[in-house]
Amino acid sequence: QVQLVESGGGLVQAGGSLRLSCAVSGRTFRSYTMGWFRQAPGKEREFVAAIRWSTGITYYADSVKGRFTISRDNAQNMVYLQMNSLKPEDTAVYYCAATVRLTIAAKMSYDYWGQGTQVTVSS
Repeated sequence: QVQLVESGGGLVQAGGSLRLSCAVSGRTFRSYTMGWFRQAPGKEREFVAAIRWSTGITYYADSVKGRFTISRDNAQNMVYLQMNSLKPEDTAVYYCAATVRLTIAAKMSYDYWGQGTQVTVSS
C-alpha cells in the first residue's frame, strides 16, 4: 500500500512558477515509478511527468518538456514537480500517482493516487 498527499497548488500569473509536493508513504514505494497527471475541466486526465524512484530517470510530456522538472527526495520521501513559465493551459487539478508497471504515461497503469491539488494560471 502506498499513500500519497499532494500540496503546493494555487493561483499564479502566466509566466510564473509553482512547486507541487507529494508526500509518499508505504512499505515498498521505493520500487515504484512516481507520476504527475493533470485534469482540466471537461478533459481527460493526462500524463505530465514521471520519475523512477530507484534510478531517478525522468520522463515528460511534450507539452511540459523544458518548463517542468520532476524530482524526488529520498530522505524526506517526497516527490516534487517544479513548474516554470506557466501558461493558462496548464490550469488543472494535478495528481500524484504511483505504479510498478512499465507503461508510465497511461493513467490506467497507476494503482495509487493522491487527492489532487488545484493549479490555476491567469492570463
